[in-house]
Amino acid sequence: MFHGKPPTPHHTSGIAIHDLAARLRGLPPSLGPVRLIGVDGHAGSGKSTFAGRLARALDGAPVLHLDDIASHEQLFAWTGRLMSEVIGPLARGERAHFTPYDWRARAFGMPRPLPAAPVVLIEGVGAGRRALRPHLAGLLWMELPQEESWARGRRRDGVEQREFWDGWIAAERAHFAADPSRPHADLLVLQRQEGYEVLPGPGATPAAGQGVTLSERPSSMW
Repeated sequence: MFHGKPPTPHHTSGIAIHDLAARLRGLPPSLGPVRLIGVDGHAGSGKSTFAGRLARALDGAPVLHLDDIASHEQLFAWTGRLMSEVIGPLARGERAHFTPYDWRARAFGMPRPLPAAPVVLIEGVGAGRRALRPHLAGLLWMELPQEESWARGRRRDGVEQREFWDGWIAAERAHFAADPSRPHADLLVLQRQEGYEVLPGPGATPAAGQGVTLSERPSSMW
């Protein structure tokens, strides 16, 4: 999927997240005119935060959150709807429209547009699933152990979501057992105090090197 060369090692720190964005912009389109970038990882691993920062570095690239696609009844059985509402239109170079799910109201809302921008980010558990990988220009995996990720997610959502989390963890275990994403990741993203460290993933070529450190500070190094 990652048709460009992943980041190569540097002995100096401070490689800006904007440089990763530049790499992604340079990839060949993977879905019509779109470079579709998946950000996957366990629930609570920081996917949304990282995708938001990366989107800003990409001058406001659209972000599709899989929390808007999934539902209580279809925690992971949403592939068909994603294909018809999003993947198909983007492949044709058209603006997509998806109906976001309201987790409190337990109902789908009004359609929202998703433009066929040069780079579109899709983030959430299952963004690197088997059915989506042929359409991705690159797959990033948030490298945080599952137990630590789930503990973070539980703390974030509080006691009112305790029952939901019990069911979610069982469903996530089953999903990744049947359709793992990490073995196919081009890049692994580790959150550090100074920013993010990005390393070649299991799906990267052996020439990818040892990775780089990304921060919010501007830098001319690459």
